[in-house]
Amino acid sequence: MPQRSATGPASRGAKSAGGENRVRIIGGRHRGRRLRFPSEAGLRPTPDRVRETLFNWLGQDLSGLACLDLFAGSGALGLEAASRGASRVTLVERSRAACAALAAAVATLGEAGVRVVQADALEFAARSGERYDVVFIDPPYGSGLVPKALAAIAPRLAPGARVYVESDAPFAGDARWRVVKHGRAGAVHFHLVERAEA
Repeated sequence: MPQRSATGPASRGAKSAGGENRVRIIGGRHRGRRLRFPSEAGLRPTPDRVRETLFNWLGQDLSGLACLDLFAGSGALGLEAASRGASRVTLVERSRAACAALAAAVATLGEAGVRVVQADALEFAARSGERYDVVFIDPPYGSGLVPKALAAIAPRLAPGARVYVESDAPFAGDARWRVVKHGRAGAVHFHLVERAEA
């Protein structure tokens, strides 16, 4: 079962004229490349215009940064980060079919710094000993997993790390997390958050 689910239609440009599911990389060295993802219920790439805004927030050049894409789905966020120079990207996805498509996409792009891990996102975050500069959290809508995912990745964050949260409802932050940026595109709420200062 894929870790991302949809409450509405797939993002613009997610399907080719032939009906295949494809996601387009919108920036960096692989700009314009289209990559396939499986036709599984619930796989919904982050829409192009949301990704454009996100990478304006993060900065167009992610050179030297380590990124973690939990609930990777189509890989739209993590592969976009790799295209923009991230030195290390980990894509975590539970679905076997989605992981196979992600591995094929990584091979097509020739991205040696991208690793695909088939695992439950929360379990991976709990056991990983690595540190990350940018984390993407886009769990299934209505799952209530955002607070759990934030708690799980908190020990994995490098100093100054930023976390992207996408959901079907606004995230207001709390005592541990401060919302730096927030946007909305239709039913999609997207946020950039940081650890709150102690």
